Amino acid sequence: MIDPQAFLDQARAVLGDRGLTQDPDLVSPWLTDWRGRFTGQALALAAPGSTQQLAALVRLCAADGVPIVPQGGNSGMSGGATPDASGHELLLSLRRMDGIGKVDVDGRKITVGAGAVLQKMHEALEGTGLRFPLTLGGKGSATVGGLISTNAGGTQVLRHGSMRALVLGLEVVLADGSVFDALTPLKKDNRGFDLKQLLIGSEGTLGIVTAATLKLVPDVADRIVVWAGVSTLQAARRLLLHCESRAGEALEGFEILPQSTLQAVLEHLPDARAPLGAAHAWHTLIEVVADKDAAATLRDRTEAMIAEAFEAGLVEDATLSVSETQAEAFWLLRDTVAPAERAQGPAVQHDISVPVETMPDFIDAAGPVIEAAWPGTRVAAFGHLGDGNVHFHVIAPKGVDGPSWQEGDGRAISRQVHDLVAEWRGSISAEHGIGQLKRDELARLGDPVQLAMMRQIKSALDPAGLLNPGKLVPLAPVGPSD
Repeated sequence: MIDPQAFLDQARAVLGDRGLTQDPDLVSPWLTDWRGRFTGQALALAAPGSTQQLAALVRLCAADGVPIVPQGGNSGMSGGATPDASGHELLLSLRRMDGIGKVDVDGRKITVGAGAVLQKMHEALEGTGLRFPLTLGGKGSATVGGLISTNAGGTQVLRHGSMRALVLGLEVVLADGSVFDALTPLKKDNRGFDLKQLLIGSEGTLGIVTAATLKLVPDVADRIVVWAGVSTLQAARRLLLHCESRAGEALEGFEILPQSTLQAVLEHLPDARAPLGAAHAWHTLIEVVADKDAAATLRDRTEAMIAEAFEAGLVEDATLSVSETQAEAFWLLRDTVAPAERAQGPAVQHDISVPVETMPDFIDAAGPVIEAAWPGTRVAAFGHLGDGNVHFHVIAPKGVDGPSWQEGDGRAISRQVHDLVAEWRGSISAEHGIGQLKRDELARLGDPVQLAMMRQIKSALDPAGLLNPGKLVPLAPVGPSD
């Protein structure tokens, strides 16, 4: 690497004064990840305003050997956008590249910049008759580039899939500064590898997303949110299958959470109240939607669906939202789970998945195993029953020192949880990415052939290893010396 000041002078010439800063007050908020588990240092914070500026900057970094850490809204859960402690890495903000293009109503698509915030895009689509069918609790800070880089999921995966299913086209700056331009989508294209899909979910290790063409779907004319109490997770699974059979594509979300988690949320939200009059072992949150052609019959169809569930013994109690305000109130309870649990004290969170059909049995089996092995802990498992995604949180015993517990017992607990996931043929990362948090665990538990392929692809597209080093792709194991 050349003299840092000489590099920064050249970078400022490329980006302008607005595009590069070393001001500690401006840089420091972006040096720690959202969960506060990783803090690093940066050579500077770069904020290009266009793809052309970014490409020129990447070429400069490639020539001078400067590592780049791309960052969107810094709302990731796995430390995938945090620089290391060396101070040699350039922190790259895509937040200035936040343009939201004109809606293509006939094509049902929109092109947006990587820095566009998810909520802003939702707002831009209001009144167009179309929507982008992905939402999550962090929609006010999560950016499109970050969502693509981590292949984010959210609460509507059941019907619409993750970001992989919603990205029609992509623009990416590669490690040598060249631009991969595949923004124009084609329904059929058999010109070899689907490079777009290779880049989605690569966490900035193969290229830097600058823009995307996204799939839109017809807007919702009406929706009903059902809150139902069930006796077991197996009953919840049967209820899901029943709803899928009766509602078809109208079924947009199906979430589960235990009574203890609901109670934590109610304590955290003083103005909230439980949707049902009594406690239940498990609660399900079900959303059904309709476009304007089907809206008139949505309530009747939903009431019939739930009545049949009662008759079949699938639910103990249920209530249907009667207004949009009440629907939002139900979802607020689900979206507040994470901050409510943080308020209870230290915990280790696991974003994992298992085969959909085995998710209830996995939770029933894994929770007691962990609680027995680590006395005083409490497991809180919730998530998306329709896609097998379990948010498996292990809450620390009362009175422990949070950081010490997380670095000691917390690490050992995570290792045991991941072992259980591997036994059940699942994934240690369902929707939050690998980042640096799970990189070593991926190396320990990942399929050797898959890991070797990942390393080969990384080496081919980023031979100098300058794009988001230390994230996602585990280092190759070191063999015995000769």
